[in-house]
Amino acid sequence: MKFAVIGGTGLIGSQVVKDLNAAGHEAVPHSQSTGVDVISGQGLDRAVAGSDVVVNLTNSPTFDESSPAFFQTSMDNLLAAAQKGGVGHFVILSIVGADQVPELDYYRAKVLQEAILVAGSIPYSIVRATQFMEFMDAVLSWTAEGDTVRLPPTPIQPIASKDVANAVAEVAAAAPLNGVRNIAGPEIFSLDELGRITLSRKGDNRTVATDPTAGMFAVVKGDVLTDKGAHLAPTRYADWLS
Repeated sequence: MKFAVIGGTGLIGSQVVKDLNAAGHEAVPHSQSTGVDVISGQGLDRAVAGSDVVVNLTNSPTFDESSPAFFQTSMDNLLAAAQKGGVGHFVILSIVGADQVPELDYYRAKVLQEAILVAGSIPYSIVRATQFMEFMDAVLSWTAEGDTVRLPPTPIQPIASKDVANAVAEVAAAAPLNGVRNIAGPEIFSLDELGRITLSRKGDNRTVATDPTAGMFAVVKGDVLTDKGAHLAPTRYADWLS
């Protein structure tokens, strides 16, 4: 099968390309660096031409109120190109619980992206993942002040990016779900606990203070970013850290 992986040079995309090619498929990465622009539409028809499957892993450059416009325009352009190219399966990566956190602009944008795909005419699959282990350093930096990092006790079920890529590649190579597959890491932590584990394992002497109002995850209510019934990935956080 031939796959056009849009956003195929990023953290997830590059691993999806590698996984698909290792399985004997032809997966071609496309991004701005290869002359493909999902906002202007430049290079899109050429990128998807002759592909059986489009995997869209592009991401908004910002997480603020401009992110919905990015997903609206990029999805409109990609779906039009895929329709013209006779693509039979369109895959996107979204976020577990995104529809439960309307307070976050970026999560609303991902819900919009899902809705645009579902409303289209191309058979589709949506893979929703929990928070990436790779993002923990960024989360720690958002609310760091001197020797203290403030984090809320939000339940988190971290997943390694390699496991996300494996799941996306598996779904992309199969028949369209015309629905959603949730994937998650094997363990649930509170975010403040995860912060302490991370700093300790890295020999970082900063202290994590539990603060229910700190950072973007403070607005999350309950355990909506976790899913015990999801397809569970194998990589544990301690193993990933090591």
